[in-house]
Amino acid sequence: MERLLLVRCPELLVEDEGGAILRTFAGVIEAARTYCPWITPVRSGICTLATRGPARFFGGEAEVARLVREAVRGVPGVSEVQIGIADGLFAAHLAAQSVAKGCLIVPAGESVSFLAPQLLSVFERPALTDLLRLLGIHHVGAFAALPELHVHRRLGRDGASCHEVARGLTGELPGLRLADIQHRLDQLQQKETPPPDQPSFWGGHRDGDGRAVRVLQAVQQLLGAEAVMTARRQGGRSPSEQVRLVTWQVGEAKGMTRRLEPWPGQIPSPSPALVYTTPHRIEVVGSDGQPVAVTARGELATVPRQLSVEGGPWTAITAWSGPWPVWEQWWTPSRHRSARLQVVTAPGLAHLLTKQRNGWWLSATYD
Repeated sequence: MERLLLVRCPELLVEDEGGAILRTFAGVIEAARTYCPWITPVRSGICTLATRGPARFFGGEAEVARLVREAVRGVPGVSEVQIGIADGLFAAHLAAQSVAKGCLIVPAGESVSFLAPQLLSVFERPALTDLLRLLGIHHVGAFAALPELHVHRRLGRDGASCHEVARGLTGELPGLRLADIQHRLDQLQQKETPPPDQPSFWGGHRDGDGRAVRVLQAVQQLLGAEAVMTARRQGGRSPSEQVRLVTWQVGEAKGMTRRLEPWPGQIPSPSPALVYTTPHRIEVVGSDGQPVAVTARGELATVPRQLSVEGGPWTAITAWSGPWPVWEQWWTPSRHRSARLQVVTAPGLAHLLTKQRNGWWLSATYD
């Protein structure tokens, strides 16, 4: 499950007809975006950000929480800010609700333990809570201990969804996220600053977009929000870091068009057409047949001439560019050093290679 920081502004949870609360919430999102470019609105007054990147950059989750809280408290119209950090949306939201002010951080891997002593009412499913109470079950932990098969048979899909959250199999409970909140924020922005006309994301007419959105919403209602995922661009040095899968919501189709600021150490454009989920082990040698090394100064020790993918035939390298060295978390014992190299091979293909301590890897291929 994705580790999330959730921002909750209690006074913004209920929208007003004039849109003033929604405008204030848009300001909250912009304030949080100071420390992470990708903020996901959940509903009015609640938004999340993935903590992995910001925590590494700012020195830990507690520091990110402090910075975000201070930024949001500076938004006009916001006086109370609750922050929760946990594995998954549901646990993060509950953690935020558990503090009157400030921040509650649930350690990584301990969301199930955090949920266990909570009353079943946290699921906001009165019928399910009443039924389980008749069985003598009052807490989330006792509910999680029930056999999965019995839960599916007796409590239906909604009960099974709560059971999966209680067991830590999923981090999101249907109903917490409002699918149209991003759409309403986009509409608000369009009213204030009308954007130029753009073609439909799905192609064709706008009614096609509407039908597609309704279908995807129906799938989420049947199978849960995490059943429909979409790709979202983010900052990162390598192509595999620049896109992540997130839960789809209305307005998400526009997410890939957002402008990203330059990222230090990022591979220059164009982006590769194929990024390998599991990189392929390769050998790269110079004209003397010896493996090509990268020096401590981040330079190639010799000119690369040939490569072989996983013991296959040797292919000539006709051109190359780089390398681009990366030294991540250099201040910790787990520091990681690598270098990226772009090469063109004899058949006219271009590849992105990565040099690590244990050798060379084929990371991506260009069109």
